[in-house]
This record gives sequence, structure tokens and C-alpha cells, in this order.
Amino acid sequence: MISDPSEGLYLLDYGAGNVRSVFNAVESLGFSIKIISSPADFDLAKKIIFPGVGSFGHAIRQMQSKNLLNPLLKYIASGKPLMGICVGMQVLFEGSEESEEPGLGVFKGFVKKFTNDTKSVPNIGWNSCVLSQNSSERACSTDIFDIKQQELYYFVHSYAVFYDDSDFCKKPSYTVTRYGDQTFVSSICIDNIFATQFHPEKSGKDGLKLLQNFITKFQNKGAVSGSEYISSENISSSHTLRVIACMDIRANDNGELVVTKGDQYDVREASDGNKVRNLGNPVELAKRYFVEGADEIAFLNITSFRDVPLNDTPMLKILQQASKFVFVPMTIGGGIRSIKMDSTGESWTATQVADAYFKAGADKISIGSDAVYSAEEYYRNSRICNGNSSIEEISKIYGTQAVVVSIDPKRTYVNSLSDSPHHTIETKRPGPNGEKYCWFQCTVKGGRENRDIDVVELAVAVEALGAGELLLNSINNDGGNSGYDLELLSLVKKSVRIPVIASSGAGKPSHFLDASVHSNVDAVLAAGIFHRKEVEIQQVKDFLAQNKIRVRN
Repeated sequence: MISDPSEGLYLLDYGAGNVRSVFNAVESLGFSIKIISSPADFDLAKKIIFPGVGSFGHAIRQMQSKNLLNPLLKYIASGKPLMGICVGMQVLFEGSEESEEPGLGVFKGFVKKFTNDTKSVPNIGWNSCVLSQNSSERACSTDIFDIKQQELYYFVHSYAVFYDDSDFCKKPSYTVTRYGDQTFVSSICIDNIFATQFHPEKSGKDGLKLLQNFITKFQNKGAVSGSEYISSENISSSHTLRVIACMDIRANDNGELVVTKGDQYDVREASDGNKVRNLGNPVELAKRYFVEGADEIAFLNITSFRDVPLNDTPMLKILQQASKFVFVPMTIGGGIRSIKMDSTGESWTATQVADAYFKAGADKISIGSDAVYSAEEYYRNSRICNGNSSIEEISKIYGTQAVVVSIDPKRTYVNSLSDSPHHTIETKRPGPNGEKYCWFQCTVKGGRENRDIDVVELAVAVEALGAGELLLNSINNDGGNSGYDLELLSLVKKSVRIPVIASSGAGKPSHFLDASVHSNVDAVLAAGIFHRKEVEIQQVKDFLAQNKIRVRN
């Protein structure tokens, strides 16, 4: 009788981040996995997967509070296999610049923040892994994990264990990865531990292959001695431009959640009795986009349920269902903030709201209007972060890489640079009365209300508060299919270090190229043209590749 390779397979959930993604990925491979719910479960486990999402310190404190640290160290010392993911790899080292909490000290070395000036931080995107050890003496032979340089894996992190030619032999590694002008350890395979800085459960078929190989093949391989290491000079980056499919989701007149899209946020069809425009079922579209090669999928909830996201049962179910079939990152936005109900006295913190979405399957959350209010408070408070904003609360627990701020600016034209106190540019797109200058005014409530803050002020403030990425929309270009607002994108990209996603206006493959070449954005996003198949994701990627832009195929 053939034994079940997943017998005794456990998932270590210390109470932070999206463990559902790993759980669903394992089940999609046909295996079963149990959750470690008490220290006693370590004695039952034959293999453990330890995913980590969020900050280093929070992970350590959570494990301490649940009495999981010592049982985990005892399990590792027993020689039974462990797979760590992201923070689940980082905590195996001695410590991190992110926190004063000590690490587990299984490996020598410290986790440090990216310092290069050539790339956005956090590092969010797809990149390759280069085998770092001599193949004849490698702890993990290539027939186990079979990592190839042409394969791309999904990274989302601000901190890493960096490669240093002078002392690298003291640090364990299986693969290393280049990001900008820095090289870091992207995976470890030594003794009974396999760990990755990237997220296999969000890396498509290549990531699923690694999970399967850990479950079915990985055993204690013994320590490495005398390995030869490659020089950092011989490692090149394969970091790619991300292509994101986005879905605006709201309830139609029958109360069903549908994917919709409008011109400048008008989602009703005048030619069809003013009904909500229905472009498909959210779960089915998400599955389609995963198959078609989307690097990420965004769900923007524009329905009335977002008034109380924790009561947003239909949207939570969409995430739960989609996460069973989609193994690339998923972002959810809409009403994520601290909430207090005047009618009932009930209240929820922003972290509780975000946690509900993470547990349902989201990997990142997007904050819109609440980010504008937080930025205004930041400036009123003399640019001091008081820790009370939704951005600060969530990023402190889950890390900056988990927080996206969605910005909805519109052009406000003036006759001269001195006519506005805001960041004003000379534009190639004159105003309705021939004005040659404009600034980008931020809005809230889906573009319905203007605020006296410009896009640069907002971007700088939310970066300081702890946002890890900006989703930059354009009210003027939305639904026009005439291209992204390159002036807007360039202005913001030059003002911050965090990644910027181009949104609103794409109508053909060349528009995606323009955003990358002329505005240097980190990702490009589209909605309606993908929904209606006017342009397909693979068309975009083929065109970008033909024009020397790295993409994941």
C-alpha cells in the first residue's frame, strides 16, 4: 500500500497574514494539510510549512504569545522537514533591522532593509533565482526542487539577507536573486530546512511545483561543506514589469455582485434601462485572468457592502472562492478603515477589517478615501506619524508591502505656476481655455468629492505613514482608452521610492509600453479592455517583450 505523502503535513499559522493561500495551494495539488493549533501538534507533524506575512517583530511576538517558539525549535532540531516562506524564512536568522525582537538563530546572519537607489522599495514583483552552490556539493540536488533561472517567482518584501562575497560562505543558501544593485538570498536548502524569500503559493505553476516537491520528495539532505559560491558580479536581475488585471465589483439591481466598468466611474448603461453594466462573474473572470497570465489580480469593491466590510459576506465569499483557483497575488480594496456604527455602537479597527480580507484570501489591501483623510491629518500634525491611521495600523502588523493606496486625482488647470500653491506642472495637454499649467487634485468617495491636497502631497504622506505601493488612477483618462496620463505618472514616480502602478486609460498594447518607458512605473493595470477582450494580457506581454521590457510569460 502506497502511503500518502501528505500524511502528517501541517501548516504553522501564528495568527498573521494570508495562510489560506498556502492551504488552498496544497489542496489544489491533491494533498491534505492540517493547521497547527497548539504546541502539542508539533509532535504529530512529519512535515511543516511555515508561511510568514507581515513584520519580523510581529511574527516573533505572535509565536511567543501562542507558545510556539520552543516547540518550533525542538521540531527543527529533531531533523524533520520544515519549509519556511518569506518572513517564515527571515525569522530563522539571528535578527532583523525591522525589529528589536531576536530571531530564532537557526542560521547566522541578519535581515536588513534594501538600500539601493535604483529600484523601488518594497521589492514587489517577479524575478528569477540563480543557483548559488556548486552542483556537485549542493545540499539540495536539482532533481528535488529543479529551480531553473528562466523560472520566475513572486517577491514582496522590504528586508532580506544580503549576499556578500567576503562572508557569504558563512550563510546558507540554495539560490540568490538580484534586485537593482543588491543581491540577496532567495532560498535556503540545508539539512532539514527548505525556505524561500519568495512566495511559492503565489508564483503560479512554478511555485506550485516547489510545494509539490517539498511534500513528496524533500527529506533531510545533510549539511553542506566546502561548497563553491558564484560571484555577485555574475548575477543579473530578471525583475519584470507586472501586468495586473483589475475588477470593479458592485451589486447590480438584483443584488448580485458583478464585474462592472464605466467611463469616468459611471457604471450604468444608458442604452439598457440605466442598468448596472455587467461584464461578468468575479470568480470566473479571476480564474480566466490567472490562466491568461495576469501577474496580479485586483478586486475593487464599489458596492454598498463596503460601508461595513466585516459584514461584506458576498465579497468575502468571492475571495474565498477565487483563492482556490488563483495562485498569483490578489489585492482587495473598498472601505477598509476603522469603523464605528453610530446606530449600534459596534466598532472595528482597521486591522480587524483587513484581517477579515486576508483570511478570506487577499494578499494585499487597498486603501482609498481613508488614505486622503490620513494624509491631511499628517500635514495638520506637522508631518508627524501618530500611529492612528489605517495605513500605520495595518502596515505595523502585516508590513508595508501589504498596504496599497489607491489615488483618484483629476487635473485642475491654472494659467501660471504661481496661480496655485500645489505642485503644478507645465502640461502638453492644455486645459479647456488653453491653460498650459495644471495640478492634480485628489478626490474621495469614488471621485465625487474634491479635497485641497495634490497628488504629490498625498503620495509623500502615505509613504511616510507606511504604504508600500501606490495605485495611481486618473479620473480624466478613465474609460477613454487613449492611454495613461504619463505626466501624472512621472510626477508621482519621481516623488516617492515605493512602487507605482499605472491605471486608467489603457486602450492598446503600446500604452503599456509608454507607461514603462516614459514614466518608469513598476506595474501596469487595466480593466475594461481585458474584460471585453479588446486587448488580451498575452498581447500586452508579447508587445512589451518585443520592445525589450522584461515580463513574465
